[in-house]
Amino acid sequence: MTKQLRWLIPVLVMALAGSGSSAFSGQNSQDSQKPSQSSIVVSGEHSSGGDRSAAVAPSSKVSSDYLIGSDDVLDVNVWKEQELTRTLQVRPDGKISMPLLNDVQAAGLTPTQLAQAITDKLKKYLTAPQVTVMITQINSQRVYVTGEVTRPGAYPVLPGMSILQAITSAGGLTPFANGKKIFLMRSENGVQAKYPFSYKEVLDGRKAEENLKVKAGDTIVVP
Repeated sequence: MTKQLRWLIPVLVMALAGSGSSAFSGQNSQDSQKPSQSSIVVSGEHSSGGDRSAAVAPSSKVSSDYLIGSDDVLDVNVWKEQELTRTLQVRPDGKISMPLLNDVQAAGLTPTQLAQAITDKLKKYLTAPQVTVMITQINSQRVYVTGEVTRPGAYPVLPGMSILQAITSAGGLTPFANGKKIFLMRSENGVQAKYPFSYKEVLDGRKAEENLKVKAGDTIVVP
């Protein structure tokens, strides 16, 4: 009996080992038959592959009738022409410099008008050029905040900016400011007009009408 057990034990061990190896190889075979999946996430969308470009939102929103001015920064894009695509700052004389075209007048034009002007000039060198112009920084239109504010100086006029927002851009009033005697100065037809602004009354809504929209060249005085 003892001899039979000694003979059976090795046989059982080999049988169990062979069964486990077969099951493991079968699992590997099933895994190898599954198709591999690679994915690319682009702009928040799930794609099964391919090359897609992420959408880039414009850095600033400008109305279509905005007139370009000196010191504004422009993105000029010429489709499929990398050497002509570049970021340019409008010079004090109102012009930008581009390859092939040299100086191009930019100040006083809307982005659409400038894009058309560049397109017309490039037709001498390219077939059916496609040009887009985007304003990335508005530096030409500024409002000036002076007096008892934290950071007196010139600030870009943002779309819809009010007197209160301009004061906030300058860091707000200092402890010594006289909020009742603030005023805005504006040149109208060659004459300096003066508009009062009562800080506390505007804040609590009693004189909301005094919170005018600022324009390029306005000066806000905080005594």
